[in-house]
Amino acid sequence: MGPLITNSALAETLSAAEPRPPVVLDVRGGLGHPPAAESYQEGHLPGAVFIDLDADLAAAPGARGRHPLPEPGDLQRVLRAAGVRAGKPVVVYDHGDGSIAARAWWLLRWAGHDDVAVLDGGYAAWVADGHAVSTEVPSPEPGDLVVRPGAMPTAGADEAAALARSGVLLDARAPERYRGETEPVDPRAGHVPGALNAPFARHTDERGRWRSPSELARLFADTGVPADGEVGAYCGSGVTACSVVLALEASGRARPAVLYPGSWSEWAADANRPAATGGEPG
Repeated sequence: MGPLITNSALAETLSAAEPRPPVVLDVRGGLGHPPAAESYQEGHLPGAVFIDLDADLAAAPGARGRHPLPEPGDLQRVLRAAGVRAGKPVVVYDHGDGSIAARAWWLLRWAGHDDVAVLDGGYAAWVADGHAVSTEVPSPEPGDLVVRPGAMPTAGADEAAALARSGVLLDARAPERYRGETEPVDPRAGHVPGALNAPFARHTDERGRWRSPSELARLFADTGVPADGEVGAYCGSGVTACSVVLALEASGRARPAVLYPGSWSEWAADANRPAATGGEPG
């Protein structure tokens, strides 16, 4: 299974005839979206298990940023409770554009589980295409996944700063936040010096469907991402940057991009770290 799966492909794997259906995780939530638990209760994909972004896919906010990586043991308990098993595929979805689902996708990959995909278009596309939804809350059989962190590369603040000079560091936030014109969440505006702006929102179309591999490859090439070499990504708190990592893989890039999990929320909290402003990398 690749990093993305279509509605029709998922519907087929969830059919009664499929001997190995995937575990489906509902990870709706995040800034600008309705309350996640309420959305799940009002309707979700049949058999989907709800996982909360803030409580389950991140540790408590602190010195490492607003959405630090969860402790491996905590993540393992969450995934096992959701029925995630070694060797069994997992599909994750959010409201629509995949920006939150990509965090769950990345964490599963980081934990060593390779067979995971994000539902293209998320819940909105599933409903728009006429697929069934449910309000029944499943009771999955406990999983057996052993979380072995490190299967996806990460960087700390110093490594991200170096990567912005020696390779390519992509800032997934909206252009106005990258330029430092506004900062609605974190203590300082601007971007990591040397970083290039690659807004995560451009990787999906107006319906929230992911762009084709060739379109994604062209977007990254136009941004200044070389065909090879090390590439990293960050955002406000390490969530939407995961969708840039996913988009790079979907574009055909074989080498996984590096994620800076602390992202701008960690960087901006340290007054000793410089902040660049304006449209140039700095």
